Amino acid sequence: MSFNDGTIFAMVEAQLSTSGLLPLKVAHRLGCEVVFVTNDLERYQGVGNVAEIFSERVSKVIEGDTNSSAGILAAVEGLLGSGRLRALYTHCDYNLPFVAESAAALGLPGLSPTAAGTARDKLETRRVCLAAGIPAPRFAYVTTESEAVAAARDLGFPCVVKPMTESASTGVHLAFTEAEVGARFGEIAARPYDARGQRRRAGALVEEYALGYEVSVETVTYEGRTTLIGVTDKQLSPAPHFAEMGDTFPSALPERVTGALARTALDALAAIGFDFGAAHTEVRMTADGPRLIEINARIAGASIADLVELALGFPYREQIVRMHLGERPDLTPTRHGGAASRYLMARERGTVRAVHGTGLARRVEGVANLEVEAAPGHQVAPPTSNHDQCGLVVATAETSAEAARRADTALAQIHLDIRPGG
Repeated sequence: MSFNDGTIFAMVEAQLSTSGLLPLKVAHRLGCEVVFVTNDLERYQGVGNVAEIFSERVSKVIEGDTNSSAGILAAVEGLLGSGRLRALYTHCDYNLPFVAESAAALGLPGLSPTAAGTARDKLETRRVCLAAGIPAPRFAYVTTESEAVAAARDLGFPCVVKPMTESASTGVHLAFTEAEVGARFGEIAARPYDARGQRRRAGALVEEYALGYEVSVETVTYEGRTTLIGVTDKQLSPAPHFAEMGDTFPSALPERVTGALARTALDALAAIGFDFGAAHTEVRMTADGPRLIEINARIAGASIADLVELALGFPYREQIVRMHLGERPDLTPTRHGGAASRYLMARERGTVRAVHGTGLARRVEGVANLEVEAAPGHQVAPPTSNHDQCGLVVATAETSAEAARRADTALAQIHLDIRPGG
């Protein structure tokens, strides 16, 4: 079904990536009048092909307060008179609870505000899932440095210290000593506002380190039924950070393992009352079994949605957009292949002098996409979060294992020539 009857699709904020803006293109392709709501349009300048998207796909930009449901409702008030507003959407973690509250107030499709708020706050996720018996790392909520150090002693070293309402692994550290715990807590406490200008809950989480490999579980929930799209193998950066270095879909792990990981994710979603939309739930497999890391109440970021589409053959993002427009999603795979992404990261801090090897990388069999954001003159540094990616390569194959090898091979051809310093 097309929506060229004047249907309005309003999207509130976005992730700062080319893929983060793709729902705008999808909604436009479906025939919608596309509206983008933001509190800072300048934030998106320089993100991928933003100029083309906003000039050719977005009918209207509304600037207003997007850090509250009252602000969002005020921003879209002018769209309500015609009765054509059918979707209020976001996949930006920072705005999910406010959009859920606003959609509910307007009678539009959306996630339960309670579930959105719980998923958004890592402390609330931990508390709710603990009460429901979901296996997860032991944790402590701390509000002072001395409490953080005491919690670390109790939980054991190394331990994880992190803020409760950031995304993309921002501010998440593995701490090996009491001094590191204190320093990491101090860094979190020194930032009372998050990356989108919202006041953080005071304090931090100190968690037991879940030693094991990590996956994400991709799901879609509609009319009370959750469909497992698949499990994604994840590659993370070395300690002390947790930046994403690559993804492979579907997982190459044995079915008994992916089944246990998926069950943990599904149980966690049920525990928080997740009732609508896509979810991207991170779980680790430890020697003691699966451990829930976090629930992201949105479609997967980075390139995972692309991997799903390439591997399974159905338009994943489009189906999520259609859900928010009031349609039943069609999540039927049309093929069963494999896809993998690997992210280009700087190995040292400095200024990019040149980027070599992209031509070679494109010649690797199965490469479906290659993007390099780093360019001569750019300042780069080793990754501390997902925001530090300098580019990516995506490859496909008949199996996940072969797709991963192709992506690894392509990435290995690319070299960032960096002048150290800075």
